[in-house]
Amino acid sequence: MAFPLLEVCDLHTSFPIRSALLRRRIGSVQAVSGVSFGLPAGQTLGLVGESGSGKTTLARTVIGLERPASGEVRFDGRNLVTMPAAELREIRRQIQMIFQDPYASLNPRLTVEEIISEAWRINPGVVPRDRWRTEVRDLLARVGLNPDHADRYPHQFSGGQRQRVGIARALALRPRLVVCDEAVSALDVSVQAQVLNLLVDLQADLGLSYLFIAHDLSVVRHISDHVVVMYLGKVVETGTTEQIFSSAVHPYTQALLSAVPVARPWAAPQSQQILLTGDIPSPVSPPSGCRFRTRCWKAQDRCAVEEPALVDRLGDHPAACHFPEQSAKVTTEPAVTS
Repeated sequence: MAFPLLEVCDLHTSFPIRSALLRRRIGSVQAVSGVSFGLPAGQTLGLVGESGSGKTTLARTVIGLERPASGEVRFDGRNLVTMPAAELREIRRQIQMIFQDPYASLNPRLTVEEIISEAWRINPGVVPRDRWRTEVRDLLARVGLNPDHADRYPHQFSGGQRQRVGIARALALRPRLVVCDEAVSALDVSVQAQVLNLLVDLQADLGLSYLFIAHDLSVVRHISDHVVVMYLGKVVETGTTEQIFSSAVHPYTQALLSAVPVARPWAAPQSQQILLTGDIPSPVSPPSGCRFRTRCWKAQDRCAVEEPALVDRLGDHPAACHFPEQSAKVTTEPAVTS
């Protein structure tokens, strides 16, 4: 793997639980527990897992919206956690985010031109004031929208068009890293295809790096170079996209892959579907040992007392499981066609 543009090292993020009476801290929610990974420049890292696995909290910690309890977030070799505020403000221009809900992430009182140019107002010097109008129209054209619609309000656009406005806003400051937090999950499947292909084209044209958060593995397979699988705040498996989809090792990853729908099931080889019992445990009091053991069909006594390390166990890629077993190749058809 090339030198990482973004490097997360042993990151921990928790939220306090306070009593209703005196607001004393009586516990904490362990949203992210010891996560580490690297994202090379110009590539895409897919972050997958169920709701409650800590994906969004990790993304918010990376961009500085949440303060980590410990660990490092390095961008281009510089630790953002300990960086002085003045330097951090300059770095933040290079890291932007596309939010999940295109209906809630845009200010309904502002026009599209005002929404996009607001970034230049907060960060003077990126684009000269007399070029704002021209730059807004250039950005709209780049993301596939009519430049003449810059004076419209968000409610005058469809969901897919609003997400394109969100992408244009993220590109306004000419970032190097874009964090996509479930950027297509609220869109129809056909619109998802258009937005994903747009992201791929923008990466090729501008050399962007993506931290792509999703729960749809077919989407992740289409856009990602590397995949990190999270469960209850921890990384349980990581590798290249081909490694994860062709030879998953961790039982949780295998269960996720078995649930991927196939467009033509009669033409695909038969594979056993894995049904997990129970819900994801509470991050307030996670299980001892392996956090997945309460839902794992391979769990043994060792799993309750010893937490498995994230290491390469079968000579292919790292996984956190005491009893790894390489799965058969999972057939998933690409959800998008370029």
